[in-house]
Amino acid sequence: MTTLGVYRPGCSLLHRMPTGIKLFALVVAILAVSIFVREPWQLAAPTIVVVALYAIARIPPMTAIRQLRPALWMLLFIGAFQLVVAGWQRAAVVCGVLIISIAFAAIMGLTTRISEMLDAITRFLTPLRRFGVNPERIALLLAMTIRCIPLMFEVITQVSEARKARGLGFSLRSFAVPVIVGTLMTADAMGEALAARGADD
Repeated sequence: MTTLGVYRPGCSLLHRMPTGIKLFALVVAILAVSIFVREPWQLAAPTIVVVALYAIARIPPMTAIRQLRPALWMLLFIGAFQLVVAGWQRAAVVCGVLIISIAFAAIMGLTTRISEMLDAITRFLTPLRRFGVNPERIALLLAMTIRCIPLMFEVITQVSEARKARGLGFSLRSFAVPVIVGTLMTADAMGEALAARGADD
């Protein structure tokens, strides 16, 4: 199983592109899609951009598709809710925007090391140090947030696969409890790792 957004070594144009430019482009791309896509047909252009970026980064098609697998449950839930409340067109737009945003974020992770993201964010925030801002702490927080998203999806995927292996039917309670426990265990492990590095003061 390919974990969402985990770095894949390579020498493509996207791998070599400065991290700061990629972070800026990621924010702009997600904001643009979220703001300007209002009809299902408007999803075509950003979808073409996503496909082109994965091709430029030389990410295998199956790896690209697997980036969406951990978010499947969330997409199904949101899509069903929007379908009932606002109709199929709104459901298509909301799910399409989410899929494209996840794909943009995933390719950022696939072509950029976490350490490079930390360095880029720290450099960007350094001028704020004079106002009492700690760039290193903010960069660490953002990097942890980026890393926690695929970890959360991985926990959900593991629970889903374990239930399927046991032949269990869907139950919100029996699904949510192991997800919460797995999330808390992951958070505890990350806390211990940070404490061991002196980041808890």
